Amino acid sequence: MLMSIGEVARAAGVVVDTIRFYEREGLIPVPSRGPANQRRYPAATVARVRFIRRARRLGFSLGQIGRLLALRVDSTTSAGVVRHRALDAISEIDEKLRLLAEIRSSLRGRARRCDAAAVHPRRRKRPIVG
Repeated sequence: MLMSIGEVARAAGVVVDTIRFYEREGLIPVPSRGPANQRRYPAATVARVRFIRRARRLGFSLGQIGRLLALRVDSTTSAGVVRHRALDAISEIDEKLRLLAEIRSSLRGRARRCDAAAVHPRRRKRPIVG
């Protein structure tokens, strides 16, 4: 089933300009054209756009997302190359998780100090970050 750009955008929860942007950036394939030169996307484009949105919310750059989307074995890429790329992506994700855990730990400590300050209002106030 082929979908118009508006149908893809609605189904993926984005605006039409986002679809065009992802297309320009090479994150989604250039679609075929239908009557009146209208873009016609395969239904699988919706899942791809949703993946891109989730990855962006998690802080991945467009380049990183492009590399994740390129992880597949085909006639030009061996399984060994895909495995190496996948392991690199996992390393990036692990580092991001480590940094997020550090930030979470720091914020929890600050929140506990704020709780203590509420019980002991004369204590010096400290910024949340820093």
